[in-house]
Amino acid sequence: QVQLVESGGGLVQAGGSLRLSCAASGRTAGTNRMGWFRQAPGKEREFVAAVSWRSGTTYYADSAKGRFTISRDIAKNTVLLKMDSLKPEDAAVYYCAVRTADASTYNYWGQGTQVTVSS
Repeated sequence: QVQLVESGGGLVQAGGSLRLSCAASGRTAGTNRMGWFRQAPGKEREFVAAVSWRSGTTYYADSAKGRFTISRDIAKNTVLLKMDSLKPEDAAVYYCAVRTADASTYNYWGQGTQVTVSS
């Protein structure tokens, strides 16, 4: 089992920045990729960004490219999402997720952290 705890959400004005953090614990040795997803009210959960745990290769949704930066701290088993130039449409609950090496999809999820962007 892998446990994930997100932090860093909150209220920010449009154009502002937030940094989300996700700390993983438990059986993290099998982590292949860590990612961030979000879900706004009435919408499906969507991919935001991910990082390959071993290589550090990053992946971004088109909506995140150029504004969001994902990074990892292997020693702390933590993944960060720096979000700049936030827009009202970025408001959502942001979820951290882990995909282990033996899985074809993300198989561990955090509880989520709320991001609210005021216009």
